[in-house]
Amino acid sequence: MVSSKRLADVGYRMFSGSMILLTIYGGYLCSARAYRYFQRQKALKAAAEDQVNEMIKD
Repeated sequence: MVSSKRLADVGYRMFSGSMILLTIYGGYLCSARAYRYFQRQKALKAAAEDQVNEMIKD
């Protein structure tokens, strides 16, 4: 039979592990969103520069 202390210890470790995994996953999602944001900004800037260059050529 498992003692209540050991059961509480296992439960605490499982909870802590799940919180660590959620934190890592949240960091991944935040990083992915920031990466997409900066890529989009770069694309918009390049498109604006192309549009300006095209207008100058005309």
